[in-house]
Amino acid sequence: MAEDDETGAEPRSFLTCAAEVARLLGVEDEDVPGEPDHRHARRLAHRVRKPLLERAGLPEELFAPLMAAAVYDPDPSFCRWFVEPAVYAFGRRRVMAALVDHLRFGTDTERAGAVRAWYSAHVPLRADRSPAYGPDGVRDPALDETRDIKHSWLEVSMRLFAETADLRMRHRVLLDLPASRTAYPPRLHGLLESTRATARAHPDPHIRDWAAAADRDEA
Repeated sequence: MAEDDETGAEPRSFLTCAAEVARLLGVEDEDVPGEPDHRHARRLAHRVRKPLLERAGLPEELFAPLMAAAVYDPDPSFCRWFVEPAVYAFGRRRVMAALVDHLRFGTDTERAGAVRAWYSAHVPLRADRSPAYGPDGVRDPALDETRDIKHSWLEVSMRLFAETADLRMRHRVLLDLPASRTAYPPRLHGLLESTRATARAHPDPHIRDWAAAADRDEA
């Protein structure tokens, strides 16, 4: 997902992603001389938040930019401004699948952002929150069927924990995973045991604490 480096295009940042969402929505940007990029990006995110939720549908071309903005947003609270309208308009299943792809194939920046955005992808849905919920307040359940996608997230997280040498990334993908075996499908039990064994012997106390919680659950 680092195609910008190869094409010579401007490298992705939260600002470039937020600006693309604003452009596609037809929301005008305002030039504020000397404004830092992070403030510019947050201001743009604030400007698009309301129109994203007020529309009965969003064009297909907005899906990828919305997900990019969500994973490049450095704030785990505010990234919901991009995730939530995407869930309403495109379905929780598609949004979560995109985050799994970012975790599996993304740069370290995108992987960290996917972990932050994953929490927001569980946002509860209400018919009165957005007209994109569904025609006449009725929503197709298939849009939000995510059991298999959640299992994929567990698998990719454990595999990334095993493969990465970066301690921060290991924290990100492991510490929010459920410790209980019952949260994992049988096909992942072998990988879970391998993950637990690695965590038990890890020099980091937080990772060992996760393993200890898993062991207590088995007792």
